[in-house]
This record gives sequence, C-alpha cells and structure tokens, in this order.
Amino acid sequence: MRVDLLTDPIAGLDEALAVVDAFDDVLVAGLLRPQKIAGLTELADAVAGSPLASRVAEAAEKTAAGAAGEEHFVSLAAARIAVFGSVHDAIFARLAEATGRPQDEDPARQASETESPNLLAAARSWLADLARAGWQGIDHDLISGSAQVISALLAEPSLRRLAVLLDGFAAELAASCPGAALDRVPVRRWGDLWSRAMLLALHHEVSATSTVTGRLLPLGVDLLEHSTAAQVQVHAVVEPEDGTAPRLVRANVTVPKPDTIIGAGIWQLLRPHLSLLTAISEGRSMDLVDMPVTAEGDLLWQDEHARLGEPADAFSTARVVLPKAVTPMVAPLDRHPVRIAVPVFIEGYDVEGGEDEVTFTFAGNQLFVETDRIPAAGPLTPKAVASSSACIGLIRWDGGFRLQPLAVETTVRKKTTAVHAGAWAGGTTDKAGVKAEKAATDAAAVLRERAGRLLRK
Repeated sequence: MRVDLLTDPIAGLDEALAVVDAFDDVLVAGLLRPQKIAGLTELADAVAGSPLASRVAEAAEKTAAGAAGEEHFVSLAAARIAVFGSVHDAIFARLAEATGRPQDEDPARQASETESPNLLAAARSWLADLARAGWQGIDHDLISGSAQVISALLAEPSLRRLAVLLDGFAAELAASCPGAALDRVPVRRWGDLWSRAMLLALHHEVSATSTVTGRLLPLGVDLLEHSTAAQVQVHAVVEPEDGTAPRLVRANVTVPKPDTIIGAGIWQLLRPHLSLLTAISEGRSMDLVDMPVTAEGDLLWQDEHARLGEPADAFSTARVVLPKAVTPMVAPLDRHPVRIAVPVFIEGYDVEGGEDEVTFTFAGNQLFVETDRIPAAGPLTPKAVASSSACIGLIRWDGGFRLQPLAVETTVRKKTTAVHAGAWAGGTTDKAGVKAEKAATDAAAVLRERAGRLLRK
C-alpha cells in the first residue's frame, strides 16, 4: 500500500468539482429563469469533447434563454453525472495505483425497457418542475405533486430503485419547505439526488449477473444506521473454486427499524436476513455454491447457496489474499466520489492525535482516520484504533483520502488482539453487547405487543 500516492494532488480534480458547483448554484434559484448562466456554460464546456457535447450545448443555450424542456434538463443531468464520473474515475485510478491490485474489465450492460413508460415520464415531469422552481422555490404544493407518482413506482418491482430515491428525496424537500426561508441549502446533495433520479427515470440499466462457487473470506463489516432503517455491508474476498483470481465482493442487507432500537440491538433485525453475520462473529469462512453475483461484485445473498466453512482470520486474509484480489468495476450511475469504499490493509504506521482525531503516519505521509464512522454496535472504539499496529479499513474520499477502520490489531495485556467492528454481528458474550441486545429485545417485545393491540382493535 503506497500511502504517499494518496497525499499527492490529482490533476484536474478541483477544476471538475468547480464546474459542478457552478451548475449547482444555478439549480438553487431554478432553471425557469436562470440568474447565473455561467454555470450552464461551464458545464457545457466541460463535456465539449464527449458524445454529450451537442446535446448539452443546446440544453445550456435553451435553459439560459428560459426555453428549456424536459429533454434539456435530462441532458444537463447527464452532463453533471458525467463530470462527477470523471472525478470518481481519477480518484479510483489513483487508488488502484496505490494498492497495486488488478482491476476487472468494465462489464457489458444494456438498457432494459420498462412496462411502465408513463410512470417514468411522470417522474421526469415532476423532476423538471422541481428544477424550474429551484431549491429556493420549493413549497408543499410542488413537493406533494410527487406522492401519486412515488406510490405507483413503489408498486412496480423493476422501478423500486427510483421509487425509493424519489420517496426519500421528496421527504427531505418537504421537511425543508418553504425553500425561500432556508438559511442553508444542501446544494451538492440535492444536485446529486436530482440528477441521479432524472437519469433513473429515463430507463433502468441491467447489469450482468452470474454465479460464483468457492470460499468466501470476510474482511470486515460496515454498519449504517438511520432512525427508520439500518444497512449492513460485508466486505470480503471470494476464492473461486475454478482456480481463477480471487475477487473483492460485497454482501448487503437493509431492513426497516423503529427508532427505539439502536446500537448492538440492530443486529437482531439484520441476522435473519444474512447468515454471513454468524460466520463473521465466529471468525469463519463460508462455502458458496452458485451464489448470484453482479458484475460490480455485489452478492445477491441467498442462504441456501451458502454454508459455514473453516476458521478464517480476517487479518490473514488481508495480508495474503487481499493484495491479489481483483477489484470490480463500478456501474456508470454509481461513479461518484461519495460512493468510493475500497478495502485496504495497512500496518507499520505511527499514530498521531487523540481519540477524537486520529492520523496514521507513514514516513511523513499522513492518512486521516474517520473514527466517527465506527459503529456503536461493536467493540471497536477510537481508543483501540489509536493504540493499533495494523488496520483493515475502507479508503473513502471526502475532499481527500480518508480511512474508515473495520478492524484493528492492538496489544491487550502484552498480547496482540484483533478487534472487529462487526464482532457482535452474529451474537456476543461481551457484557456491553449482551446488555444492549437485551434492551433491544425488550423494546421489540413492547412494540410487537402494541402493534398486536392496534390490530385487534
């Protein structure tokens, strides 16, 4: 792992992000009568050498004149995503150079025709109205116009991805109405959501799916928690039975949750959907047979295609297998810096700072550690990270490369001990974990009793 490459500037990155920022400023006031047309011109200039050039140039001209239609907004959204895609690819290429791991070829994809073109047209129409009004022009009447469209989209399985995005986006906008009274607008976030939704409403892309048979070696667990939902993402390496190169894969599951269940109690909601969590707690591999997997490395987990295997130490996997693992390519719509999460193994560093702000230093090169991303639902703590000698983590990007720890090796009573963020995933005897699980069990029992009482009425 060449950490020095993560500290060197990436050519053209700041200029590309400035183009996006300029266009996002136009979206604040709206595209009906844009006040900052320079943002439109800069976006068109940024893609002038691409196949999008003529469409985006026309869209910028029509929008500046206040005569743009839905098709022009689609072109602007595509250009914005293309610019962010170039930023992602530049960062990803630097990471590939730093890790030295092989990269997979970009898989073939095809656009799939939907049986509900009118629903997609309705979604694009609402998104176009949103862009015309701008973030400062949103109100409850405008946002409520999405309700029927979202309800219809949620009923169509092939359009569920767009439906969930629009549902969350509309709820966030509704909570911010009226836009004219906002002190601070999340400009880039709303620009990301709007442009992504606009392209998802154009058509949905089908990624190639195959199956894999072999040994799955877990590396670590990333847990994301929201007041009404929780998601676990397991990062692992699979060694195919056919002897081909090992490859990086992920297994995800997302579940709804009540806001009263927090911390280690969340595992109770996730375990029934992902038997892999038991293997992680027990430090074991899993044997896969014909497990479905996408070209991007996402396992479409089905318990009937997996069984518990032999003991497998994550740090041994990180030291021996990870350096040879093939990194899958990223789908076009997922090429955004915020989605970068590349598993790495590092050791031989010095630790600087306290528990609140930890930095790993390698021969003068510093790598900032995001200890605030460590979930409370496990034994890994900032203190353990600050006293560690080796780390398995995810390299992310937030104005620079950052490391999110998934597991560390540290010294406890003169003995090297591994501490994992997902150690409680399949169950635990740890006192703090047992206490949190019991509290969650009691909360779930109360909620079930109340729900049953309501149903009986």
